[in-house]
Amino acid sequence: MSDPWLLSTDIGPVIDKPAKDRINSYIDKAKKEKRILKEINCDKNELFIPPTVIKINGIKHMKEEIFGPILHIATFKASELEKIVDDINASGYGLTFGLHTRIDDRVEKITSKLNVGNIYVNRNQIGAIVGSQPFGGEGLSGTGPKAGGPNYLNKFILDQQCELKKPEMLNLLQLDVIQNAINNTNKSSFKKLNSIQLPGPTGESNLLSFFSRGLILCLGPTLEMALLQSKTVKENGCIPLIITPNATGSSALSGSLNRSDLTKLNGFKAVVCWSDESDQRNIRIALAEKSGPIIPLINHLKFSQSCIVERHLCIDTTAAGGNAALLASSS
Repeated sequence: MSDPWLLSTDIGPVIDKPAKDRINSYIDKAKKEKRILKEINCDKNELFIPPTVIKINGIKHMKEEIFGPILHIATFKASELEKIVDDINASGYGLTFGLHTRIDDRVEKITSKLNVGNIYVNRNQIGAIVGSQPFGGEGLSGTGPKAGGPNYLNKFILDQQCELKKPEMLNLLQLDVIQNAINNTNKSSFKKLNSIQLPGPTGESNLLSFFSRGLILCLGPTLEMALLQSKTVKENGCIPLIITPNATGSSALSGSLNRSDLTKLNGFKAVVCWSDESDQRNIRIALAEKSGPIIPLINHLKFSQSCIVERHLCIDTTAAGGNAALLASSS
């Protein structure tokens, strides 16, 4: 434990004193509950945390992310593996996942079900190499695009802006009417669109896959705008629900959505709206107060990339007993 600038350092300090106090409180609570399996003595002051191993019953035991040198141990039966994956997804967090197994079928079964931004198989979980291992989570761990990925640069570009419209809040719809429409709309989320193989060192596979985000609310605010939004949403494999005055069709509601209701609604993955600054502020506040996964507000004209979720899978192909790709190329 030392200065992180030194290559010999394994563990550096945490980011600030509030973070240190929060982690120490977490460790103290585990001590009182007699769940400490191992704690290394740390004679350093300042912002260092003693590396600690803590026993938990499962992912449901975790109520928040702990950014520090804490290793949690939970045991389970092999027959419970599928439930473990479901519990991880249900937590809402989806930053990084590590798996160690030589059974290819298990790798496929687990990684295909996980809602996690970066998955590492048979290797450490330290990656984030630009162009090879783009990094970023989903759910409560991020909204995308991934840092170092093919869609990242566009996040720093100001594209053509549409004329902002102040919404006419006509015929405010009841909360239960909107929720029923969401529930009755086909919400098939995370439909896989395509994958690309990224470059990497020999013996390592880096696969970046793109999935449709799911149901997206198209709020216009005019019907013409909402129809354009719906078209882009559909083109990227997502499901649109139009909510504007005079809207018609099976995936539309004629009327206006009270922005504060966004906090209470469930079952949608994003909101797209080209309204004025004041209205967008109200939407952001409502979404920020919402519990569960982070819901993005999309307010730019060209938003195809905002309709997708990126997931990266890195596999150490040598761990299964050899690099099959290298053997094939040399034969």
